[in-house]
Amino acid sequence: MKLWGGRFTRPTDEAVNAFNASLAFDRRLYEQDIRGSIAHVTMLARQGILTEDEGNTITDGLTSILNDLRSGALAFDETCEDIHSFVEAELTKRVGDVGKKLHTGRSRNDQVALDMRLYTRERLMETDALLKELLATILDVMERHIHTYMPGFTHLQKAQPVTLAHHMGAYFEMFSRDRSRLQDCLKRMNLCPLGAGALAGTTYALDRELTASLLGFDGPTRNSMDSVSDRDYLVEYLNGLSLIMMHLSRFSEEFILWNSNEYGFIELDDAFSTGSSIMPQKKNPDIAELVRGKTGRVYGALMSLLTVMKGLPLAYNKDMQEDKEMAFDAMDTACNCIRLFTGMLATTVFHEDVMAKSAARGFTNATDAADYLVGRGVPFRDAHGIAGQLVLLCLERGISLDELPLEEYRRISPVFDETVYEAISLAACIEKRMTPGAPGPEAMKPVIEEYRRQLNG
Repeated sequence: MKLWGGRFTRPTDEAVNAFNASLAFDRRLYEQDIRGSIAHVTMLARQGILTEDEGNTITDGLTSILNDLRSGALAFDETCEDIHSFVEAELTKRVGDVGKKLHTGRSRNDQVALDMRLYTRERLMETDALLKELLATILDVMERHIHTYMPGFTHLQKAQPVTLAHHMGAYFEMFSRDRSRLQDCLKRMNLCPLGAGALAGTTYALDRELTASLLGFDGPTRNSMDSVSDRDYLVEYLNGLSLIMMHLSRFSEEFILWNSNEYGFIELDDAFSTGSSIMPQKKNPDIAELVRGKTGRVYGALMSLLTVMKGLPLAYNKDMQEDKEMAFDAMDTACNCIRLFTGMLATTVFHEDVMAKSAARGFTNATDAADYLVGRGVPFRDAHGIAGQLVLLCLERGISLDELPLEEYRRISPVFDETVYEAISLAACIEKRMTPGAPGPEAMKPVIEEYRRQLNG
């Protein structure tokens, strides 16, 4: 069944039908399409555009179709052009000619716009819930590891000592911003386009406020041309997903490094690892690698939609049909990645002793040795040079600053005494960092408490 054709005298070429059809992918919108239609019919009946009996008959028919699709009792008719024509054709089969009144005061343009907006809203809320679960998992790790020392890195080189809680806190901040972006997107997108018609509204006395309310929107859209041609909300959501994937990819990259023999910071659970077909010793971080790889896939969806939309005149154009496949794939991909990464993180074992030894052996306390001198009146630039000489000496001897004898310290600078060892211990290096945002335990505790309130709020 086609929803058009009266002015055509020849049948559509079969290749054109196949090229034009979208049921293969927009079938996943069937719930949103039927819910939107029920709201539309409810409004038409209340406005007297349909009789109460007509409204009830159509609503009952639509409800039966929805239930049969959910249960699998009804299969999709592959000859239909799209989900909208399928539902209307099936409705007419079930309730007769009254089903043809479903489309009164509506166009496929505002119908498509509504379905995609409803679907995107649901997936956005699903994404937010998954991020909240990931954040809770990160916070659990933070609470357990507030005194777990590890090296902090710049340029992939050991820089200064931090704690695992502090390191995880950086990702908590990233994913918190991601949730905030999703919530901002939801505020802008939560307006109902139904009633915009093809592009210029309709002559029927529609109650768009009612339709919006029935579908959980904050109100109707304010311009009918923009209503049917707007995909900003989808671009925003895909942008949000891209940033989420970027953060997951960075996290994955670190887990891949930390899981290597060279680092040995973590042990991934067997349930979230794979082996080699030829090398029996291998335990590969495939989940993290796939998350890292699939990030490009989500980026691609964002760039594709931006490219589709960049040259389109008002109002609706068929190009916009290309918003669905790429967006659906990006939504599925991102949600699966968040879900799997959360499971991987929750089951990961952190080797605290290895992390602490790595921090100690990487001269991450060299800055604190310089600060020790500054506290005794040595200008920082001179103290920096002295600390550099100490590091060079330790490198030559294959030892850490903690292992360097006091006489060697004093040979380079007589300002040093036996208190230097306590000053450059990992515990002292971290505990002295008390400014807001620093890794010191006393600085971290109120942050963790705030994070917990944020998740419970």
